[in-house]
Order: sequence, then C-alpha cells, then structure tokens
Amino acid sequence: ITLQSLQSAIYLFIYVRELVGFYCNKMMQCSASLDVLFLLDGSYSIGKGSFERSKHFASKLCDALDIHPDRVRVGMIQFSSTPHLEFPLDSYLTKQEVKDRIKRTVFRGGSTETGRALKYILHKGFPGGRNSSVPEVLIIISDGKSQGSPAMPAMQMKERHITIFAVGIKFPRWEELHVLASEPPERHLLFAGDADDAANGLFSTLSDPVCTATAPGCKVESHPCERRTLETVKELAGTYVCWKGSKQQNAVQASLCPFIRWKRVLLKHPSTCFRTICPDPCDSQPCQNGGTCVPEGLDRYHCLCLLGYGGDVHCAAKLSLECSVDLLFLMDSSAGVTLEGFLRFKAFLKRFLQAMVGQDSPMSVGVAQYDDDVRVPIEVGQHKDVVSLIKSIDALNFSGGRTLTGRALQYIAQHGFRSTPVFADVQDDLPRVVVLLTDSKSQDSVAEAAKFTKDQNLFLIGIGSSFMRAELTKVTGNPQQTIVYSDPQDLFNRIPELQRKICSVGNPEGCQAQSLDLAFVVDASSGVSLENFVRLRRFVRSSCSHFVINRDVTQIALVIYGSRAHTVFALDTHTSSSAVLQAIDQVPFLGDSGSAGSALLHVYSDVMTVQKGARPGVNKVVVLLTSGGGVQDAAAPAQQLRHNGILVFVVAIGDTQRDTLLRVAGSPNYLVHVSSYEDLQYYQGLIIERICEEAKSPVNLCKPNPCMNQGVCILGPGSYHCECHGWEGPHCETSKDQLTAAPLNPSHMESERMAALLQNPPAQQKANGSEALTQMCQVLQFSVQEH
Repeated sequence: ITLQSLQSAIYLFIYVRELVGFYCNKMMQCSASLDVLFLLDGSYSIGKGSFERSKHFASKLCDALDIHPDRVRVGMIQFSSTPHLEFPLDSYLTKQEVKDRIKRTVFRGGSTETGRALKYILHKGFPGGRNSSVPEVLIIISDGKSQGSPAMPAMQMKERHITIFAVGIKFPRWEELHVLASEPPERHLLFAGDADDAANGLFSTLSDPVCTATAPGCKVESHPCERRTLETVKELAGTYVCWKGSKQQNAVQASLCPFIRWKRVLLKHPSTCFRTICPDPCDSQPCQNGGTCVPEGLDRYHCLCLLGYGGDVHCAAKLSLECSVDLLFLMDSSAGVTLEGFLRFKAFLKRFLQAMVGQDSPMSVGVAQYDDDVRVPIEVGQHKDVVSLIKSIDALNFSGGRTLTGRALQYIAQHGFRSTPVFADVQDDLPRVVVLLTDSKSQDSVAEAAKFTKDQNLFLIGIGSSFMRAELTKVTGNPQQTIVYSDPQDLFNRIPELQRKICSVGNPEGCQAQSLDLAFVVDASSGVSLENFVRLRRFVRSSCSHFVINRDVTQIALVIYGSRAHTVFALDTHTSSSAVLQAIDQVPFLGDSGSAGSALLHVYSDVMTVQKGARPGVNKVVVLLTSGGGVQDAAAPAQQLRHNGILVFVVAIGDTQRDTLLRVAGSPNYLVHVSSYEDLQYYQGLIIERICEEAKSPVNLCKPNPCMNQGVCILGPGSYHCECHGWEGPHCETSKDQLTAAPLNPSHMESERMAALLQNPPAQQKANGSEALTQMCQVLQFSVQEH
C-alpha cells in the first residue's frame, strides 16, 4: 500500500463518515406537534467551558427536530441559583433562528439549584407552549450535582406526563440524573460529550410514541455504551508514628496513625444506549467495475467510479467506442519486453476492453502476439462478448524470443484480418486498425514492413514507453498515431487517448464541420533563433493542414512578433488550404527583442475584428507560440481577449516562467509546456483537440463586439443588431456625416469612399456582395444628384 493510496482511503472514509452523519441529521427528524424546553445548567460547577459545550449539544439536538410553528417548538431556560427564561417556545419558529439564539446565550454562574428550576416550570408551565394536548419534552443538561434534592419536583413533572431527558455534561453524577430521567432511564439518559450519538438517541426514543416515522425499514436498536464520571475517593496510603496523650499526668504515648489521601478517579459504568438503524442503500452493492458506493441519506447513494467508468450512476463503461472498426492488438511477447511488461500489456488490454466494449459494441476485436514467430490466438470477431474475450486474453502465455517487430507487421498485414467464409464474397469495408504494444527495440527493420502495412489500408497505432517514441513514429509514420507513457501507471491513464485515436480512423481531422476563427501568434524574436523559428513555422503549417479552410468553416490568420507585431495574413485573406500553406512558407524571421503583450494587443484590435474578417457567432481562438521571453506584459491583453469571448491558448517551449505563462493562459487547461522545439510535433494532436473542444462551446454573438465605430451590440433571440451613433449599416460601418456632406462637397469624397469599398470592402460585405453593391450605389446616387 502506497502512502498516496492510504491517504486517499483515509480521505474517502472521512468523506463518507461526514456525509452519512450529515444526511442522518437531515433525514432523521422528529416531525410532530411537540413542545421542547431546554433546561441548561449555568452554575459554577459546570464552568464557562462546559456551558459552551452544553449550548453546542442543544444546537445539535435541534438537528433532530423539525422546528416549525405547527410542528416542533423550542424554548430555553438557564438555571443556577435562580432560573432565567432565555426565550419562550413561541419566539423563534425556524431551526436556524433557534440555533442562532442558543449560540448567543450568556453564561450566568451561581449555585446548582436544579429542584428550584423544576418547581419554576411546575408553577409557570412551558413558557410560550401550546395546550396540554401537545406532548411536552424537557431536556435537562447538567452535571447532576444539585445543592438540594430534585427528586420530588421531578416526580411531579412526570406525573403531569412531561417527558424528561437528562443529559450529562462534563463528568456528571449519574445517580442524580437517573432520578431526573423518565422511565426507562436508559432510554432517557444522554451524554453531551457525543453530540451526534445523543441526537440519534433522542430521535430513537421519541420516534415510537411521538414522532412520525421517516423511512421504511428503520428500527431502534440497543448497543452497549459507557457512562463515565470522576469520583473523589479516599485511599489509605500507609501509616506514620504519631503521639497521643495518656491518662497519666505529664505522660504521652506513641502510636501508629493512618495516612489518608484523597484522589479523583475516572469511573466507567457499563450501560445500554439506543440508536435508529436504517437500511444502508449501499448494502446491495449497486456500484459496478470497482466503484465505491457513497450513501446520501437513508435511501440514496452515488458511486465513485474508476477511470474509464461512469457511463451511468452504477459505473458502467463510460468511454464506449462510438465507431465501427476491425481492431487487432499486436502484443510484444519477446524477451526484451520481459514477463512483467507482457503481463502489464495484458492488464492494459483487459482494462481497455472492460471500459470500452459493451454488449452492443459495433467493434470486432482480435489479439496477436509475437517474438520470433507471430501467432493470432484470438482472431478478429471470434468472440461476441467481453467475458469470453477476456478469458481468452488471460490464457495468453509469455514466450520470450527475439523482438522481430518488422516481421510481425508483415505477417499481420497479410494474415491478421480474415473474412468470414460465409460472407467471403462480400467486401468488408470497415476500417482495419492495428494497435502495436511494444516496449523493446526491434531487432529487424520496421520501415519496409510499416509501408507494406499501410499499403494494405491498415491504420497503425503504436503504444510504448517514452524511449520507444522514435521507433513507434517510424512504424506509424505519424507522431499523432503514437502513444507514449512515462511509467506503468501512466499507461492505464492513456485509455481515453487510445479510444480517440481508434475512432479518428476514417473521420476528417481538425474540427470537422465546426466553424472557427483561428489566429496563430508566433514568436519570431531573437530568443527563438532562426533554426527554431523554422520549426515553429513548420508546426503552424502542419497544424493548418488539419482544418478545412474556407469562409464557412475555418478561417486562419497568422501574426509574427518581435518588438512589434506584424499580420502575415488576416482571417479573410485566404480561402483555401493551399493558399494558407503557401503563405506560411514565405514568413520571415524578425530576430529582434520579443513582446508577446504587444502581439496580443495587435490581435485584439487588428485581427479578431469584423473589419478584418472575424465572423459574428463563430468561436475564436488565439494560439500563442512563445519561447517564454517577453511575456511579462501579456497577461492583461490576454485577459482582455478572454473578456471578449476569445480563447487564448499558450504553447511555451523550453525553460519558461510557468506562473507568468499561467496568468497569460488563464487556466492550466490552456497552457502546454514543451521541453524542446524538437518535441513540439508530438503535442500537435493535443493542441488541435483542445482547440476543437472550444469550437463546440456556446457563442455570445456580441463577444467580441461586431459593431464598428463604438456601436453597441444588442442581443436578440438567436441574433443581434448594432445601435449606431453617427454611423449607419449593419455594423455601423458607414458615416452619416460623409453621406450628408456629399452634395455640398462633391470634389472627391464619394469617389474616395467608393474606391475604398472596392479595394478593401468590410468583411461582412465580402460575405454579402449585395450589401456592398447597395452602399456603392448610394455613393453614386449622391454624385449624380449633385452633378
């Protein structure tokens, strides 16, 4: 057992215990017409500290009472030398009001006159109480050390059918509390030191004759407990020589005298306590697949599920494969992977199948293993249910020969997928996926075998530890089709990633049909160097190839920065992938000092705007690629972008200041730290995945503001409009002053405006040519009228 797992178990136990205690208090309430009067001992023998504990206990007992004007009413009297009414039963009519008033009660001090307090109640009755038809309950909280005998007034109260609970505080004198308590005493004696158990005991005693039952199946059960107190006892410590007088005159007599010592002893009296036991909703073990059941009250629960589960409340498989593929796992069984590694791969495979493959899964699964030879003990589609498939995996044995990965791939490409004989004349058009599980460098060539495998239309995914990264990339031909793990436990954390890669087969990459305005902001300062800038440029080029680029789906802009930012191309500049890729190849290296803050400000004011092609109602993402230099001034503009509905995604390469970059990204979810420029390619899939997640989020049509020239965006149902001041047009793009001044000054204002519209029409007009034509016609009309 590791320290971490032990801590997790402790935290879970504390959480469950607190949760159960909370819900029992909330659910197990006495809900009936009932008058409850607290009688709190405020004498000096209690002391201020124990008096505060008495208040806490009284407040806890309120949790077991459904306090309401028509149900349970609560009042309080504090007694010492004389009784003092703190508040009558009709003063506070909600639970919180009563508990707040109890908290404000002040300790008074004095002698312990319990009998006098009981006589006061016999004479005055329950202050603020209802008529005698409502049951009356008196809860005395005292140490039981009264100056006089309270037996007679206590008996008189019981004769009036007042139920008395005696609650011991500090180290009480239980004999006196027995005299005070109603019959049977063991059901009406409580100990304030255990407030939760005492609240349960109060409810248990009241539930049968008075309170309404709260849940079926609950019953009152007894359990052994102890009553503790401190007693002062006399102890003979020994004898000593003492002198005593004698009858003879002027004579003394030596004698032995006893030496007596008084001490306080903790005494324990075995007793019986009572509590209400209800059926545990977790008794039926409703959580599957290793989930932990956590009760929520008397009849509800929820399950804490393991990774890969949680598809429903009972921890069913969560990450089901929503794709139809023929899937073959190729497991390394060579000496290089060792027996331990082979068993780890088997465990991973079983965990993956348990999490992913359900009874109605459209996926056919097979398993092969290799060393010198290749064997296919479980053919694709052989098993129709997970249970039998896992049993077959359990039966696989480690062989331990040479690691001939190339030969294995060649064999699988030819013999790994076989059509069912009955349907041999039917072409199986399901994608075929091979998942290679290896942790040992191949002893033969993999390049030709990998190429042959792809020529057979097989999709390869490689899984191995980090030192296998290069070979796995060579096998798959794409770092996006490799999964590397840092330690054995990390392998199991890769189950969701493997599921995504399997189901990406045959699907378009990027964000598919989701519209997106995407801007790359690339560090071209001297802190990067020309060689690394070429790597950044290559990364941007490769990333852009994953998107469908046109006016309706993805628009891409590129900004580079040194001390100043430069727009290489705007969102509305290029409408095809080929044009974007060609433009990226021409991006120059700047080489001066870097300022990421000025670059983000430039994006805010000059890239993500309607004038530059940004589309209202489309998600917007800025990807900042930085060496970490010059980011100190970037947090504020990044926050400004986020405030306007634009996600800022930070990719930092090399040794960087994480705290500063975290302020720029705004969240760890939007910060990716890459150790070197060489490793940047391996994070492309993760970055694109995060970008595409953002593309699916809801959009505020007025963020960023699509209205130009200080226009105010007004949201409507599924649309927006701009309120303009001194301007006209859908986005406040046309000046009223310009148009009205045209007849008075026809020299060249209209022609200049028309030329501007022709050369650089606003982005919205480019998308709507009729609007642009209308505005140009208005200009011409003014000119014709003038001339």
